[in-house]
Amino acid sequence: MPGWNGRSSNLIGSRLQGPGQDARLLATPVPTDDRELYLGARASSGDSDPPPPNKAPGESEDVDLEDAPVSAVPRRYKVIFHNDDYTTQEFVVHVLQRFFHKTETEAQHIMLTVHHKGAAVAGVYTKDVAETKVQQVMDAARDNGMPLLLTTEPE
Repeated sequence: MPGWNGRSSNLIGSRLQGPGQDARLLATPVPTDDRELYLGARASSGDSDPPPPNKAPGESEDVDLEDAPVSAVPRRYKVIFHNDDYTTQEFVVHVLQRFFHKTETEAQHIMLTVHHKGAAVAGVYTKDVAETKVQQVMDAARDNGMPLLLTTEPE
């Protein structure tokens, strides 16, 4: 079969055989795991570093790693409404329904708690969600000329 250069050639293994040449197939071991693939890639890329010694997991005593506590449950944050003398009760109810998906009754209850006690929790969320809700509500309040204050604090 003609090759790219017009001469007849056959690809055997990883060697190219031309007409009249002796074809020898080099036996190449097949990698069985990722480490062998990595080492094989390094060896074929021309790196002169020797391969690291083969050690079983847990044999290395060279590096001390500190185990950081891993929390399966992300920390949660409370979104707190604060009372002021200018924001209307109707606006607070509207915001609770729109941004916190509260029913009319739930929104009224939270609004009255803010009014009588000075502050109330509207919901508990992950940090990113809590901060986003605070920013959205405060932007809506500013757009409507209300000085409503919301804060977040860890639960």
